[in-house]
Amino acid sequence: MSTRVAAIDCGTNAIRLLIADVSGDELVDVARRMEIVRLGEGVDRTGMLAPAAIERTRTALLGYAAEIAELGVTRVRMCATSASRDASNAQDFRDMVRGVLGIDPEVITGAQEAQLSFDGAVRGLDAEGPYLVYDLGGGSTEFVTGTKSVERAISMDIGCVRMTERHLHSDPPTAAELALARADIVDAIDTALAAVDGRSAKTLVGLAGTVTTVAALAHDLDEYDSDRIHHSRVDTPVVARVTDELLAMTVAERLALPVMHPGRADVIGAGALIMKLISERSGHDFVIASEHDILDGIAFGLAI
Repeated sequence: MSTRVAAIDCGTNAIRLLIADVSGDELVDVARRMEIVRLGEGVDRTGMLAPAAIERTRTALLGYAAEIAELGVTRVRMCATSASRDASNAQDFRDMVRGVLGIDPEVITGAQEAQLSFDGAVRGLDAEGPYLVYDLGGGSTEFVTGTKSVERAISMDIGCVRMTERHLHSDPPTAAELALARADIVDAIDTALAAVDGRSAKTLVGLAGTVTTVAALAHDLDEYDSDRIHHSRVDTPVVARVTDELLAMTVAERLALPVMHPGRADVIGAGALIMKLISERSGHDFVIASEHDILDGIAFGLAI
């Protein structure tokens, strides 16, 4: 017998909802939603969540709450990640969520985020382990190694929003800005790979919107198609080519790409640079893009 659950993941850039029927290792989607709310806007600089960002998130959650009620969900869990860990006024965010959903958001640690992402990513994956799984978010990137379960994990404060706000101020970014971003990212990646023994993994798996968007561009898709992207392979030289093309574009040019979500266009360059450098620094010939991630991990955990 299946359990209908709702999983909500609120990150630095996007908030997402998965309503699913879960039974054992089987998960059937009922609904998936994603809104770009940029909750972490300015957090790296101010240390606080902006009131406007909290309000954008509240608006999205109101829609989610209505859908959860309409579809007869029996269990709900919301996990909040990097931005709400870092902010000095995180209590304002928690109060808002409780007012809309009637539950407290779980402001999870980087290690918890890594475990949930790994659980969601590797179920049903037909590839040789051990895996190096990375979840490339807006404020942080989680690195996890393991085969059937997590063996090592670390969270690093490199993400597409954080790196854009910190380094990439021009449109398109200058060579000097890119050099500073690259140095920052490489330092974090090398630290992470050493901590999780990432270079010994057999298969590299990438999660989240930057990865799936780069995969869509690599496969020359005319429109975003999650079925074609999920578990597709992108060779490292192709990741590098797409990254270089994105970094040479203006935001307006990125917006014109048919697979580009409008809320991702201004930060995709930094995200793609992180993706490219992970592929190169880890020594893997390709990355497998996964549409299943922390949301799926949250949903599986709710049905236990």
